[in-house]
Amino acid sequence: MARIQKVARTVPLARGTVAIFSCSGARMLEVVRLPRAVRDRIMVDATPWIRPMLAVLDEYRRCCAVVVDRESARAWELYLGEMRDAGRLDGYALRNRSDAGWHRLSEHRVRNKADELSKRHFREVATALDHLFRAERYDVLAVGGHEHELPALLDFLPRGLRDRLAGTFSIDPHTATVATVRPAAEEILERYELEQQRRMVAELFQSAASGGQVAVGLESCLWAGAIAAAATLVVQAGAVAPGVVCDASGWFATSGEACPLCGSATRRTPDVIDELIEAVIDEGGSIHHVRADTELREHLTAASLRFALPPNPQMT
Repeated sequence: MARIQKVARTVPLARGTVAIFSCSGARMLEVVRLPRAVRDRIMVDATPWIRPMLAVLDEYRRCCAVVVDRESARAWELYLGEMRDAGRLDGYALRNRSDAGWHRLSEHRVRNKADELSKRHFREVATALDHLFRAERYDVLAVGGHEHELPALLDFLPRGLRDRLAGTFSIDPHTATVATVRPAAEEILERYELEQQRRMVAELFQSAASGGQVAVGLESCLWAGAIAAAATLVVQAGAVAPGVVCDASGWFATSGEACPLCGSATRRTPDVIDELIEAVIDEGGSIHHVRADTELREHLTAASLRFALPPNPQMT
């Protein structure tokens, strides 16, 4: 506890959450920053309690931004708002050719040879990218370079990488730096994530309309969370709603003086959605905050269900 208190006093405060893992017996102390807020909690167990941390990290995609031309390729990683240089990707660079071996060739043959080598370069860059994705577990790909050269690389991308391609951007590879690549990659990743959010919400509401196992609206989702039926909870970003909680049974709703499950008095909470999120995480469910403008804005929450909901006792 003394070590944790020291960390809490010395770590600079910032937006989000600081997760501290400490074990005196193992002489281990690790601090992890999370970009989204998680409720304060102390857990003592034989294994670290990482479920809330994983629930937050699952919402953020790891993006690989690669800048390529006919002679070179370099990759950067964008994750949790941080950008790092992932290094050069090895291809068959044209500048490594031997000029001495080419000077006797005709202009036509030189051009054909250069085209062959550039294709080989792009093919090898695509292969290197595929290996990089497998090793680093990237989620999405952004490709930058001269607009007229980008299609040559994209043609060689394996199908798995094409499915993860979030977009392309125009940039001069010879002057590309973290400062110039980052805003382009962030714009592509933001656009991609908003589109994914719109698609996810649309699929949920379509499933609900066709009678699928989906809860729509705060009351239905609160009941689903109370009985551990919510597998995936989708929440409108920034949504807050007052409500009540029964600490004895785990039931919560937007209102009610007594719990319909056990009869205990309920506790008022300024944000019952936060209580719902914590309950879904505790039961191993996943959380997605939606920033895109969708029909979720009217309902605040929706959830895919593990099983069909029984009648809500508050409604009977």
